Amino acid sequence: MFRNFKNLLICSASLIPTSGYADTNSPVKLPPREKLKIYLLMGQSNMAGRGVPEQEDKTPHPRVFVFTQSNQWELAVEPLTLGEPKKNPGVGPGLAFAKVMADANPGVVIGLVPCAVGGTPLKRWMPGADLYSNVVVRAIAAAKFGMISGILWHQGEADSANSTNANSYGERLTKMIGDIRAELNLPNLPFVVGQTGEFNYTRPGNPQPFARAVNETLTKLPEKVPFTGCALSKGLTSKADLVHFDAKSQRELGKRYATEMLKLEKSPRLKRAESERKLLEK
Repeated sequence: MFRNFKNLLICSASLIPTSGYADTNSPVKLPPREKLKIYLLMGQSNMAGRGVPEQEDKTPHPRVFVFTQSNQWELAVEPLTLGEPKKNPGVGPGLAFAKVMADANPGVVIGLVPCAVGGTPLKRWMPGADLYSNVVVRAIAAAKFGMISGILWHQGEADSANSTNANSYGERLTKMIGDIRAELNLPNLPFVVGQTGEFNYTRPGNPQPFARAVNETLTKLPEKVPFTGCALSKGLTSKADLVHFDAKSQRELGKRYATEMLKLEKSPRLKRAESERKLLEK
């Protein structure tokens, strides 16, 4: 099913984040493989999560699981991502996304695979780089138990500091999407990106002067790459650091990701493409 499997096994497990629930909860009972829909969470700190958890973030959904560093499935609560040195883990969009997806699909379990690492540029998510390899390793391990059904991507802040990275962002991201789909042998895999916070446009000192350009690139992605969507950040607010979404906005962003993912999954075009792919594989 996957390409280059043996080469990817040499990747360092120390770079793979785990979940806050992993150390305290017993593994859950898994459904049949076709009933576990798995979504990979990729990107930098706003995907990993920095919002301060509240009670609803610590309340699990009975059909939302998280894949831990020890390759166990457990009930998911925030923070989903731990293991980032010197970082304060918190609320990201993943859990809110998964709860919406579970409610929209009563017959399935939603599985989340946290892979995001704060402060990381797109180049570390390209083929041959460490984080790309870790995602594929994680996907291979998780796919033994369920079906890889989509990817959530939130990254771009690190590439908004200069015009070179910002101007090439769309081309590089498009290549990465094609490469990871090919790596997983899932050419039509839904891929939803999220805009960075609009508060980045006016941050003091303007450390990300090309944030608007990166966001415009993300918005236009669905016009250029099949089976992609974009969750907009309009109206979302930040923590006091003016870098990370607060918990309330992360929950809203997660819902916007789910809206885009459900549109893709329900689209006749995707269903037709998947039917054709399965026929060719027979």
